[in-house]
Amino acid sequence: MSKISLNNLSHSYLAQQNNDLDWALRDIDLEWSDGGAYALLGPSGCGKTTLLNIISGLLKPTKGEVYFDDKKITHLSPIERNIAQIFQFPVIYDTMTVFDNLAFPLRNRGMNEDKIQSRVKEIAKMLDLSETLYNRASGLTADGKQKISLGRGLVRSDVNVIMFDEPLTVIDPHLKWILKSKLKELHQEINRTMIYVTHDQTEALTFADQVVVMHEGQLVQKGTPVELFEKPKHTFVGHFIGSPGMNLLPCELMNGKVNFSGAKIEIEKIPSSHKIYSKTQIGIRPEFVSFSNSGIAVKILKVNNAGRHKIIDIECDGGKLKMISSITTTIPSGTAYVKFNSKYTYVYGDDWIVEE
Repeated sequence: MSKISLNNLSHSYLAQQNNDLDWALRDIDLEWSDGGAYALLGPSGCGKTTLLNIISGLLKPTKGEVYFDDKKITHLSPIERNIAQIFQFPVIYDTMTVFDNLAFPLRNRGMNEDKIQSRVKEIAKMLDLSETLYNRASGLTADGKQKISLGRGLVRSDVNVIMFDEPLTVIDPHLKWILKSKLKELHQEINRTMIYVTHDQTEALTFADQVVVMHEGQLVQKGTPVELFEKPKHTFVGHFIGSPGMNLLPCELMNGKVNFSGAKIEIEKIPSSHKIYSKTQIGIRPEFVSFSNSGIAVKILKVNNAGRHKIIDIECDGGKLKMISSITTTIPSGTAYVKFNSKYTYVYGDDWIVEE
């Protein structure tokens, strides 16, 4: 097991770079502690797989360094890094039994057969593969085959890190939840550093203790699921995490005051920044907007019942936004007023949170 450090990491697939769009990764500084469960979250094309391939040694970065603990491993081959990587689509040996598939990495390293028997059966039990252990792998369902891929990554006890590149893409939606829960259990049992790459916020937030959100080749925020939800550092995080995403509306930031829709907005910490921004926005999640006797005048456009709560579309002079309220909330008739919870209301300048 190892602590993983990425120092000033950038990568381009082009021979020459003329602007930011020519870079797949830009200025990544990141540290993952030994034994943690982490997720790389972002849309397709944001640089997640590129970053994973650099950590594994399949790709050499254009700039920057990779460290395992305090050892620089940027130029080491994948086999020298001692990692396990599980890919998006199952990679199995169809002609072998499930047992032989799981034993393959151990036999390649010359492990004693008695120890192989013990370790393979242990991993098979964790993944609910015991009953099919001596069946040929070709006869398994897609989720069964992916369990074999997961098992081959987990069977070695000496790896520094286990990396998952969207491993549940081919899995039936009904079975995804089961495997996600199983991965969480496995992490607690084997205590290995795990990095899980996904574009699915639910997968990332349920698996990881710390989530790294990527956007257009940049790391825009690292934090716990609660931190990402309650205090997005970038408008992309606010939009990408949560359903519905964060409301982002134009505002004015002048002399330490925030003005929106003709009213002064109360926020817990007034930004004192004197920097000039080309765009300033107020950000508030729908969960933190509520009806009030006074405040911002709004028009109610639509009310959707969503089980235990209502999603309400409203409009004010500053634009359209959404709010989430209890299913028992009485919807006002005529002109309504809303207020923002000051603790969770933020100002963004050119998409980044303004805190100073």
